[in-house]
Amino acid sequence: MPRFYVPSSYFSTTEFTLPGNVARHVQVLRQQPEEHIELMDGRGVVYTAQITTMGKKDVAVRLIDQRRYSIESPLSITLLQSISSSERMDFTIQKSVELGVAAIQPVITERSSQRPAGERADKKVGRWQDIAIAACEQCGRTVIPTVHAILPFQAALQAQATVPTKLIMSLNQPQALNHLAQPTSVAILIGPEGGLSAAEEMLAIQQYGFQAISLGPRVLRTETASLAVLAAMQMQWGDFAAPR
Repeated sequence: MPRFYVPSSYFSTTEFTLPGNVARHVQVLRQQPEEHIELMDGRGVVYTAQITTMGKKDVAVRLIDQRRYSIESPLSITLLQSISSSERMDFTIQKSVELGVAAIQPVITERSSQRPAGERADKKVGRWQDIAIAACEQCGRTVIPTVHAILPFQAALQAQATVPTKLIMSLNQPQALNHLAQPTSVAILIGPEGGLSAAEEMLAIQQYGFQAISLGPRVLRTETASLAVLAAMQMQWGDFAAPR
């Protein structure tokens, strides 16, 4: 059964017209009146809805039932991703959501290839959030990760002050993941295409308590590093480790 994200405000009534983007998707799939679809509020509640009206532009539905359903990992991961080129960043957002990341913090670093600001930054974040929503619909997640507003490097580190385990991909005396105590919450910092500068690495490690880790001797592209470390952490501490 197709599943679509609809903001939670819509579920205050049992009958309503779908948002335009969702209606278009339902129409593209050639759904018909009386057929059932699933709607999710992004917070772990899934609704079964029956299509009541299929217009040229509008699709109306009636809610039939609801249930709480979540396949979230027991490991809460915040990905601090240095902003990369558009296609690489889009790819990283999409795949990190599939791999179970809980939140994504875009970061501007010294070597970031893009430095969006103002309205352009807002549009970027909106696009990345849409990519996260689509990835959830595709992979079956019902809790949508937040893509936070873009932050400069030091502000992004400060925002993780209360996270107990903070990691950085670095060759600066790194440890292996299996040498670390098992966390329930972790923030992982990934550099841009050109890597973090030595000053940025030292700031993260010495002032903000990030621990250096490595996944081996090979140099990974920024999008490869993000996905490799997410998969490794899910295998070591999260829901890749054993059947749920």
